[in-house]
Amino acid sequence: MATFRRQVTALALAHALSAAERGLAVIPLSRTKLPALRSPHRADAVRPPCHGECGRPGHGVHDASSDPARVRELFAAAPWATGYGIACGLPPHHLVGIDLDTKPGTDAPAALRALGLRFRFTIPETVVVLTPSGGRHLWLTAPPDTVVPNSASRLAPGIDIRGAGGYLVGPGSRTAHGTYVTAPDTARLRPAPCPRNLLRLLTPPPRPPRRTPRHLPGDGQGLLHFVLTAHEGQRNTRLFWAACRAHESGLGPALTGALLEAALATGLPEPEARATIASAARVVGQGS
Repeated sequence: MATFRRQVTALALAHALSAAERGLAVIPLSRTKLPALRSPHRADAVRPPCHGECGRPGHGVHDASSDPARVRELFAAAPWATGYGIACGLPPHHLVGIDLDTKPGTDAPAALRALGLRFRFTIPETVVVLTPSGGRHLWLTAPPDTVVPNSASRLAPGIDIRGAGGYLVGPGSRTAHGTYVTAPDTARLRPAPCPRNLLRLLTPPPRPPRRTPRHLPGDGQGLLHFVLTAHEGQRNTRLFWAACRAHESGLGPALTGALLEAALATGLPEPEARATIASAARVVGQGS
């Protein structure tokens, strides 16, 4: 059994070194897909905000390196590793991962196609990694001056984004549920640039200061507060509900601008927020 584990770790290291040769920064992962090295600060009474400045391994994606010697050091410190993670957002590739999940009741590939039709973008030919659960990781690249944040189901149910500070499980990694492999027809490809319109969806504008416009008619203040207090995963739903209530009470035209401003303050992309408000207007018969 010990011999088999050593073979698995050696194979993971070989795949990680191959990725490092292509300029991808990597870290060792365990069978659970989590970083194999635990934090050196886990026993500290007060954990310092350390991202590896202490010089010890165990800082997750902050340990990632494309230096072969450093990669070997990390794997030597984690002989139980069965896979490797590829850090996103780092030069020279500035990798962005589109994780299409296969959770029950969701169809992430169809949702991505629908977003493409709605916002006019097409996913180019690029590297695709197949997950043991039947999902797919699409590898794209972003411009050097663009920071793509991580998100879970923000674009649509089942679509997770791996950006700066995140990582993708590398092909060849063995996990508790199986092995990640590169789709055969994409192994020859390099990660393609992220389409511009998709990149706009992935990089929401900075949040303006949260402020509620004054002197709104009727229950407008309450509807705006309902939108402004939304958490990630419920922002679009809350905006749609508030816009519907505004139109039903005859306040739609007066509140449209304020609802849009509130939605942007929560981090919703402007195209998505405008489309949601317009959909609510159509639903209650106020739109064209």
